[in-house]
Amino acid sequence: MASLLPNHSIISSSSFSTTSRRSPSSPQGLNLHFPPALSSSFASSLSVQGKVYQRSNLFQGLGFFRDDQEKRRSLPRVVSAVRHFTGSLTNTQGLRFAVVVARFNEVVTKLLLEGALETFRRYSVRDEDVEVYWVPGSFEIPLVATQLGKSGAYSSVLCIGAVIRGDTTHYDAVANSAASGVLSANLHSGVPCIFGVLTCDDMDQAINRAGGKSGNKGSEAALTAIEMASLFEHHLKK
Repeated sequence: MASLLPNHSIISSSSFSTTSRRSPSSPQGLNLHFPPALSSSFASSLSVQGKVYQRSNLFQGLGFFRDDQEKRRSLPRVVSAVRHFTGSLTNTQGLRFAVVVARFNEVVTKLLLEGALETFRRYSVRDEDVEVYWVPGSFEIPLVATQLGKSGAYSSVLCIGAVIRGDTTHYDAVANSAASGVLSANLHSGVPCIFGVLTCDDMDQAINRAGGKSGNKGSEAALTAIEMASLFEHHLKK
């Protein structure tokens, strides 16, 4: 390994001899012995191509030792007291759920509802702790979800609908309004309102997501409702 001195001469690590004896002048535990001609060159600093290298940095670059203090300062600090909170899918006792379902595209929304109700039962939510509210379409879901959330009677509100793209821009208006409306219901009611509204290009996509090859999104939304209800009930409730 070689390095350029200010006079452009080449030296290698073999030019130095080292011992492991600790001395006050060498806190890293090394005594470095230089040839007499080089001692003054390393006395304080070394300038190479306009950059000034302090003696310890030069030695570190040559591989003689590491600055342990600098190394420790560069390591990330580990916080040992971090607490994590999450909702439980198994502790569902005392949780109550409302499901708001759009009647429009009922052939799809009924399948989504069936998937949601089956999931509630599978995770020990009693039938009497689930109530279903039907509305004409997905556009009407947010208003009802907000009122149900504000009532304080439910741990979570699950919103189910299906918006399928047609030949006009009506799809975009309804889909965007449903999504932003359910978000607003969350914020204004203080109760988790879960978005389970399908927004699909055609009926085949919707059927596939209502129990077909893509699973049942109503069931997935019910799982989210349980987890969020549990998180609020056990960790965030004032």
